Amino acid sequence: MPTRTGLARWEGGLKGGKGVVSTETGALKDKAYNFSSRFEEGEGTNPEELIGAAHAGCYSMALSGDLEAEGYDPQSVETEDKVTVEPDSGGFTITRIEINTEASVPGIDNKTFQRIAEGAKDNCPVARALTGVEFVLNATLK
Repeated sequence: MPTRTGLARWEGGLKGGKGVVSTETGALKDKAYNFSSRFEEGEGTNPEELIGAAHAGCYSMALSGDLEAEGYDPQSVETEDKVTVEPDSGGFTITRIEINTEASVPGIDNKTFQRIAEGAKDNCPVARALTGVEFVLNATLK
């Protein structure tokens, strides 16, 4: 299996510094981030939204795969993650990820869909890497 690479460069101190993040594929190239974009409402990206995007992509694929494995033909799965970071005694901690997913799956009832959606929450490799974070799932069947 391949190893994927993310890159970051930070210059300066925590509050006055600035940085950029990139991916080896170039999907992200020198995207700016700073204290304000991470812990306030400033412009730029931040690691938490990148984790949200990574998990949302991972979860959407896991749910599609689990639906398919049970004989369903998912037409679409759209997932939005809301990543909460809060101050604690050691600095800041990601405390919660709210998963809002909506899927179009012909021929499935809501009870079955909810069971499969809940199972996919634990099957996503990104979620496995984030043990200790509370995941809250809101799954909607179109």
